Amino acid sequence: MTDDLELAAVDIRVLAVLAEKERLTPDNYPLSLNALANGCNQLTSRDPVMAVSEADVQQSLDTLAAARLVAEVSQAGARVRKYEHRMRLRWTLEQDKLAALVMLMLRGPQTAAEVRSRAGRIHEFDSVAAAEGALQFLIDKYPPLACRLARAPGAKEVRYAHLLSGDVAPEAQAAPEAAASPRQDRIAALEQEVAALKEELASLSQAFAEIRRLLD
Repeated sequence: MTDDLELAAVDIRVLAVLAEKERLTPDNYPLSLNALANGCNQLTSRDPVMAVSEADVQQSLDTLAAARLVAEVSQAGARVRKYEHRMRLRWTLEQDKLAALVMLMLRGPQTAAEVRSRAGRIHEFDSVAAAEGALQFLIDKYPPLACRLARAPGAKEVRYAHLLSGDVAPEAQAAPEAAASPRQDRIAALEQEVAALKEELASLSQAFAEIRRLLD
């Protein structure tokens, strides 16, 4: 646990989605409440999959703002409130360290190889060793942001977990029955790209409609 901070599962998801979308859909960032709720409920690249309401997300944003992890952003001409994360400033994280932490927040305990393969467009790790270095940085911070789990019987690699919700429960330390295959990871990455393109298209459509309204 860091700074005596113990975040709920929804808080973790909200923070991680903000950091993810900052890189995946920069034209739509900061995020509106609706876009943030959609990102939290996304079916791909999430473990576990959630179903949260906008009211749940708003309550989480209030909690995170009080902890100086989220800020509301005022944009000229904006008709809705938008939000951005402050994890870089709060914990002094460079992009590779932030990417490693976000992967653990979005998808639960993982090996360094899984973190590397899934980080994708958030940050491109050159090697598994580079991902391990980022994870070790999170472990070495005081208070630590991540931990290395005990190697499960029969497992070849150790897994890592974030500590933003407090200590990792023993049941969460058990290795999954079957790790995702590289093919499954590629499919998930493609689905994530499609979701990002849909969001960009929706943003462009909204901007075009606004231009037409002004011209009319």
